[in-house]
Amino acid sequence: MRRELASSFATAAATAGASSSAADALRGWWDDVNESPQWQDAAFFSLAAAYALVSAVALIQLIRIQRRVPEFGWTTQKVFHLMNFLVNGVRALVFGFHAHVFLLHTKVYKLVLLDLPGLLFFSTYTLLVLFWAEIYHQARSLPTDKLRPAYIAVNTIIYVVQVCIWIYLGINDNAVIELASKIFIVAVSFIALLGFSVYGGRLFVLLRRFPIESKGRQKKLYEVGTVTAICVTCFLIRCVVVALSAFDADVSLEVLDHPILDFFYYMFAEILPSALVLFVLRKLPPKRVSAQYHPIN
Repeated sequence: MRRELASSFATAAATAGASSSAADALRGWWDDVNESPQWQDAAFFSLAAAYALVSAVALIQLIRIQRRVPEFGWTTQKVFHLMNFLVNGVRALVFGFHAHVFLLHTKVYKLVLLDLPGLLFFSTYTLLVLFWAEIYHQARSLPTDKLRPAYIAVNTIIYVVQVCIWIYLGINDNAVIELASKIFIVAVSFIALLGFSVYGGRLFVLLRRFPIESKGRQKKLYEVGTVTAICVTCFLIRCVVVALSAFDADVSLEVLDHPILDFFYYMFAEILPSALVLFVLRKLPPKRVSAQYHPIN
């Protein structure tokens, strides 16, 4: 019996030692990857290329829409594609020059270059929430006159608060304020998540109540349901990851030596959602005036 117990303890100790060695080896490999200039360049240049591709697709679609309906002004659809072009273009430039951006001596400049496109991403996609809210309110014979001012007011407040945070950090590099900035980004992302959940869900339920034989019903259900799921997921990812990065330096997105983390975060939080939404909403508007296609006043 004693020999069996001794043998069991010896086996367990050997297994634990092997597991510990494997964990140490994996940790060492992970550190080597994070500190490798080759891995850093590969990750960030890949992100730059992906953002540039999405930006080009948005610009091409904007040109196609303009050629299709040149008589209209800046419609919601045109503004959405223009903002997609700008957001992804700025991200492509930032990651294309990542070696300079992440090594800026003044930390607030780096925060501006990394966080401002995120705010523009919020404004771009909440424009869809505004559009859906207007459709929903019109369908239910509810007033729509306060929706656009509310969108503008919310975005204005968000940018003003964020600029004030940047100005303060530029004057006084304070860890508490930097933490508050990250929590603020989480709150902003949660607002977008809530908007898509509420109005995407409401519009989806409303469309399901339409008669099955209604023209375009199935396609609109697919568009609204798919875009809602994509956007809720991407803003949820943003909320979780940014919240973790606020309290854990190992999950920081603002350093050069986290290339794999940055690659997967931006790929799943911005690039793939943008590409998928542009694909789902690729249909051009009709040439004649439509009740659901109106210029921004």
